[in-house]
Amino acid sequence: MKKILVANRGEIALRVMKSAREMGIKTVAVYSEADRNSPHVRYADEAVCIGAAPSKESYLCGEKIVAVAKSLGVDGIHPGYGFLSENAAFAKLVEEAGVTFIGPTPDSIEIMGSKLAAKEAAKKFNIPMVPGSEGAINTVEEAKQIGAEIGYPILIKASAGGGGKGMRVVNNAGELEEQMQRAQSEALNSFGDSSVFIEKYVGSPKHIEVQILGDNYGNIVHLFERECSVQRRHQKVVEEAPSSCLTPEKRKAIGEAAVMVGKSCAYIGAGTVEFLVDEQLNFYFLEMNTRLQVEHPVTEMITGIDLVKEQIKIARGEKLSFKQEEIEIRGHAVELRVYAEDPLNNFLPDIGKLQQYKKPEGPGVRVDDGYEEGMEIPIYYDPMLAKLIGYGKDRSEAISRLLRAIQDYKIVGVKNTLRFGQFVLQHPNFVSGEFDTHFVGKHYNPELLNSENEDEMNIAAWIAAHLYTKKSNTTTTANQKLSVRKTDWYKNRSSHR
Repeated sequence: MKKILVANRGEIALRVMKSAREMGIKTVAVYSEADRNSPHVRYADEAVCIGAAPSKESYLCGEKIVAVAKSLGVDGIHPGYGFLSENAAFAKLVEEAGVTFIGPTPDSIEIMGSKLAAKEAAKKFNIPMVPGSEGAINTVEEAKQIGAEIGYPILIKASAGGGGKGMRVVNNAGELEEQMQRAQSEALNSFGDSSVFIEKYVGSPKHIEVQILGDNYGNIVHLFERECSVQRRHQKVVEEAPSSCLTPEKRKAIGEAAVMVGKSCAYIGAGTVEFLVDEQLNFYFLEMNTRLQVEHPVTEMITGIDLVKEQIKIARGEKLSFKQEEIEIRGHAVELRVYAEDPLNNFLPDIGKLQQYKKPEGPGVRVDDGYEEGMEIPIYYDPMLAKLIGYGKDRSEAISRLLRAIQDYKIVGVKNTLRFGQFVLQHPNFVSGEFDTHFVGKHYNPELLNSENEDEMNIAAWIAAHLYTKKSNTTTTANQKLSVRKTDWYKNRSSHR
């Protein structure tokens, strides 16, 4: 494999290209008109514009991307995450063009792309499941029967969904019909598939996922877990590895379960198996993401394994070079997703020009980004600016380094989530590890950041007033002395007339 096309943009495109370059592999960037001046475009050995700014006219145009790959003699296509990364039809299109798809097989993507199909596959290996419906629910009567059997509250979820779309919590039978209609409608609009299913609603869950790697020879290993419970709108904002709540026994059990999920679909490449973990540390299979995750850097930091390089090695037919017992946890890593969002206004995305953009540096700090000072933040794509990671010998040091990095990060021109991240990392429940997926709803209020702003402004005002008073007193004293001198001068002058 001598040349790879990265079918993505921004930080993940740049991150893949850097690993490829270290392996002596040439890279090709595809880009939209909005990304013409992006760092990933300049970093690549070759770059081709594939369309207008909207994703549907550029990064989601699989046929255009494959055509570029064929015309430039590309050996492999890396999809990154998002866009076409979990699109089985795209993976198949790549294979049919005689190009290697750097990811799982189309069959694996298809199985795990449907939550219902994924559960059916995992069930054969006795993976723990959240109690719920066996398959899709089509009528309110069926839903009521399931609700009566497993007890309320229940969760209605879109089979083809993700990111919280097509998901509704139902507290009692009286709410069921309305919430089911809403879930089905949202699922249809978002995914073109109105299929929904029902699960028992776990009240205070942690969201813990396990990184796996599988080669073409049936070898599958896990690289331990990531804690991803701090979320807003069902989207992760702070992730860490390892989780602070798992015992060694639970860590071993959840890792082995993740490997079995991979075996259930003959998984190849890097993938992530997600679990819900309740207050008693019972874990239940949630879903599988058949791609590289946004939060993969924390796993790389604690294992020393470059996941992108492993993806490429697997795609070109190499066996895994390590066994399960050879993978160790070394230290702790915490990641903050830095978004161009306003945490004071329900995390509303923001756009504008990066008037000032200075990345933090120093021991234990990693920044994965795709922006530079002076660039415009476009409205067309996900508003993530960067992934900021703190690494240390233990959790306390990792948090401290990430807090220092947040303070050193200078972003002017767009609202961002740096101060929100600071709030999370300093919160007693986060520091103690006693938090779940409801952390933001339970503990965060925009007024808290407002009050911090007011406190900072009051302190600044006090300091300014103090300095002003001190200066004024000094000036007054000096003026009084000058006045005395002037009076003496005039007196002396008068006496000499």
